[in-house]
Amino acid sequence: MSESATLITAPTGRVSRHLFRWAAARGTLITGLTLTVIILFIGFVAPFIYPVDPTAINPAHTLEPPSWAFPLGTDPLGRDELALLLSGGLATLIVALPSAILAFTVGVAYGLAAGIGPAWLDRILMRLLDVVLALPSLIILLFFASLVNLDNISLILLLGFVNWPSLARLVRNETMAQKGRDFVLASEQFGASRVYVARVHLLRVMAPILVVNGTFMVGDAIFALSSLSFLGLGVQPPQVSWGSLLETGLDIIALDPWWMILPPGVIVFMALLAAALTGQGLLARWGNRR
Repeated sequence: MSESATLITAPTGRVSRHLFRWAAARGTLITGLTLTVIILFIGFVAPFIYPVDPTAINPAHTLEPPSWAFPLGTDPLGRDELALLLSGGLATLIVALPSAILAFTVGVAYGLAAGIGPAWLDRILMRLLDVVLALPSLIILLFFASLVNLDNISLILLLGFVNWPSLARLVRNETMAQKGRDFVLASEQFGASRVYVARVHLLRVMAPILVVNGTFMVGDAIFALSSLSFLGLGVQPPQVSWGSLLETGLDIIALDPWWMILPPGVIVFMALLAAALTGQGLLARWGNRR
């Protein structure tokens, strides 16, 4: 290959790789956001469009497969599975979303406190964080779920308590990396307090990382709540959740009620995929701008 061809091919190859990464990031983000809209629609809007009582028992229509009368079939009590799925989505999201917000807030506050505080406070907070991170999350969930009276408030607090430590460590490390930069030092020299520096400068710099991790935390909360509900320790009757619906179907798997197992399993997978793709899309999109 001639020297001129090499000079032309090299920039063209870099541009092609950049365009491919941009297209992949855009496609991932659009797919994630589309799935997110679908999940939110199922949880918050669809129950009003399909206003069937999920607790209504129809003894003459037990364990019926999908039909015009029951689009997703019925359960062993004759309840409409579609109505149960929509009701379970609402019950799942009104717990998972606030718990993710709680975990996000605690994680950011804890990490900033450790990062901008004095050295002794950082050592204490990080040792406490090491202890919390060393404990298996599922064991903590099962332990506290067996002790407290489970309702939506306690579940929000429980899931929020479990999900914040990893974000706290990330925020602390980012704070330690950023607080020695020139714009932070200049702000401190002009008399800005540490709280002001954290609120105005550090949080602004960390915003992309926080948004990406916030999307992942929503997926973690949905998965944790579904796992608890599957074990009978999550959303309590008469409410249902996607996890409890899946558990009900698997209890009678010998009868092959696929319409009771497939829809809640798919919807939980879609929720996790929506959070993962949205986070990955945002991460790739911001990464390509650097």
